[in-house]
Amino acid sequence: MGGRSAAFFTALVIAAALAAATPATAAPLDKGHSHDVATSFFDCDGTPVQEDVDVFVNYVLNKRGSSPFPYFHKSVRGTIAWTNLNTGGTFTQVFAGTSKDQTIVDNGDGTFTSTVFTSGGARYYDRNGKLVLKDPGEVRFAFDVDYNGTPGDPSDDEEVPDSFRLVRESTGLNETQGRDFCADLVEFTSP
Repeated sequence: MGGRSAAFFTALVIAAALAAATPATAAPLDKGHSHDVATSFFDCDGTPVQEDVDVFVNYVLNKRGSSPFPYFHKSVRGTIAWTNLNTGGTFTQVFAGTSKDQTIVDNGDGTFTSTVFTSGGARYYDRNGKLVLKDPGEVRFAFDVDYNGTPGDPSDDEEVPDSFRLVRESTGLNETQGRDFCADLVEFTSP
């Protein structure tokens, strides 16, 4: 084997070894977590309410296969407590869920379509800690993103206005659907 052929063969072997090793050693493009706590006040159809939110979020951003677009995966858990300032009673939501990009399709016009799968649930408790409503299930939705000429860099991505659409309606119990939140708040926080 001549010098040039030996060098070419060696380069191929090294490239193949690196390519084979990359998936096993590839680190996420970004990952992190946050813990947010906030208190706010609002009027709910004449009832003064204090809202206390405590939310934990974990996320990871990874490449998949040969796609130039990064895929997001996020998990969320937390509580929201609404205190009726007239009665002192609290209506509490405890929730957990996960969402992930299921598919990303390049539209060929500087945008991509992300189809997202989300699953999880919420449980609602009255002032005595009794479970009163449940909302478990999953939903799939899609939206378009303008990637501003940098498909591998999500920092400059912008959602295309009015592109959000349901792909699959919510499954599960959906016990809060069609209910009046303020009426529930008064009912579940009253003695």
